[in-house]
Amino acid sequence: MASTIKSTDLDFTNIKQKLKSHFQKKTEFNDYDFEASGLSNILDVLAYNTHVNGLTANYSLNEAFLTTAQLRSSVVSHAQTLGYEVSSSTAAKAIVNLSLNLTGVSGRPAQIALAKGTTFTSSIDGVTFTFRTRETFYAQDNGTGTYEFKASDGTSNISIFEGVEKIKTFLVGEKDERQVYVIPDTTMDTTTAVVEVFETASSSTFVTYTPLSQAINVNANTTHFSIYESPNGFYELNFGDGISFGKSPEPGEKVVVTYLSNKAVAANNGTVFTPSSTITINSIAYPLSTVTVTESTGGAAKQTIESVRQLAPIAFAAQKRLVTALDYKGMIEANFPQVKNTAVWSGDQNVPLDYGAIYISLNFETGTSDIVKQTVKDGIVGNFTNNLSVMSMTTKFTDPVDVFMEVNVAFQFDPALTGKTLGAMETNIYQFVQTYFANNIENFDAVFRKSNLATEIDALDTSILSSSIAVRPSLRQEITINALNTFTLNYPIKIALPDDVLHRVTTSSFEFKGVVATIKNRLNSTVLQIQDLNGNVLLDNVGEYNAAAGTVAVNAFEPSQITTGHSYLIFSVVPEQDSFIKPLRNYILRLDTAKSSATATVDRQTTSLEVTA
Repeated sequence: MASTIKSTDLDFTNIKQKLKSHFQKKTEFNDYDFEASGLSNILDVLAYNTHVNGLTANYSLNEAFLTTAQLRSSVVSHAQTLGYEVSSSTAAKAIVNLSLNLTGVSGRPAQIALAKGTTFTSSIDGVTFTFRTRETFYAQDNGTGTYEFKASDGTSNISIFEGVEKIKTFLVGEKDERQVYVIPDTTMDTTTAVVEVFETASSSTFVTYTPLSQAINVNANTTHFSIYESPNGFYELNFGDGISFGKSPEPGEKVVVTYLSNKAVAANNGTVFTPSSTITINSIAYPLSTVTVTESTGGAAKQTIESVRQLAPIAFAAQKRLVTALDYKGMIEANFPQVKNTAVWSGDQNVPLDYGAIYISLNFETGTSDIVKQTVKDGIVGNFTNNLSVMSMTTKFTDPVDVFMEVNVAFQFDPALTGKTLGAMETNIYQFVQTYFANNIENFDAVFRKSNLATEIDALDTSILSSSIAVRPSLRQEITINALNTFTLNYPIKIALPDDVLHRVTTSSFEFKGVVATIKNRLNSTVLQIQDLNGNVLLDNVGEYNAAAGTVAVNAFEPSQITTGHSYLIFSVVPEQDSFIKPLRNYILRLDTAKSSATATVDRQTTSLEVTA
């Protein structure tokens, strides 16, 4: 009869006890003192050996599957088996305008070249980083001596990348040997790799190979390469087999790999870029003028284990074609490090219905510029959806809708159980809520569950006796002052039904007919009113809210000023069900730090009442 072995049964003490119980049942060991005998040492050895072997088998079995593996090398290996390419760390990129002023210089050339590898420095948080161009740019004399360098697309937007350019050279061995080309650099940005194959070690002619991920058709003569992460964190360069999966370099040929070794996230947010050299014209050095268009963004660490675990099966199911929403999601997140996560849905799930369309909403990393965002969108359409979609679908992008959560924590606090003050504990909990949202909530499809947050707050410190959380979602609506504003706000939740005591819809303050006011729903009604700060009604009907649909409609609203100093009004609502809030499609829940708080009430559990005669 088969039996199940629990991992707890592999504990050293349990194993030894079972061995001891086994021997105690033997007649030859009647009245034998196991603890004070040499046999106890033998049992220790047997139990230890069994314990180690059991754990080794358990760990090995876990590492054999993608869903349970814990070692990065195991997860990466399983992903590669599925044909998934794990992302390396990526170099930060900035966009600048570069120009040279030679006004009044005689004999100036008609065209000037800015050499590939021209470097710039930028200081970020006191640390200096080096950025460089990765191609040659040219500038024409505009007739007055001003030269503006142009990119290949004709614009003045020049991309510069952080990192140190490194070169690794390999000589191809005999055909009967398995060629292994290892690049010993854990900070390599594989997307910057340029692979050139020379005919001989001294030849100056070469063929440039292209990444396999960009291949449309592959046969025996195509020149493609792939780079995979090896178990020790380095990278391995691979070519085709020379038969059906691409051309393989011939024996005696030289392979040269040029790439950037980068600092990843640390190089983001650079704003000022200073050229490290000048341009020499007629033996005179002239400074290069640099104007920052977008700060450095896109620097990212190696893809995390959990990300690989989630995306590898999606990419395998997609098989490099785009059919389902998961296909699009996996493709985007695997190829565009600037995108934190993605929401994708088809037109038949959109409001309103839009058959024949695929909707994509991108949650970009913080600090990503508008130019980079547009570049990513163009890349998604031009490089992927137009080539890999098996159906005629129109790709439409829609921005994420931020739902700001006003989270107010009230907790009971016993100062006798900790060395922290009341104020310090309030600050700790407020900061914890911020961290909790940043790590767990502020993504597409992330569900806020009040009980989960309360449980973690209660576990922060023994002095926290209990806690409660009040939640109010809000949307921000841009307002044109001194003009009629008509709009409808759509919340991803149902709004609470009207109450005769509490308002269900409230806004931030504004000025209306010379009076500071807010919009609130009429008590026990869904009708919206404009009220002054004392509750006096200034306008009885400015719209209404629909509790079941989760909408707030405002009609012909004409404020003269937004008193908060913003260009928008905050519309806060009371949810019908605040125990959990699950956003739909392109909604993202974000913490409203300005309207969230943590408030303590002192509850001294050790206080006793003394009765005197």
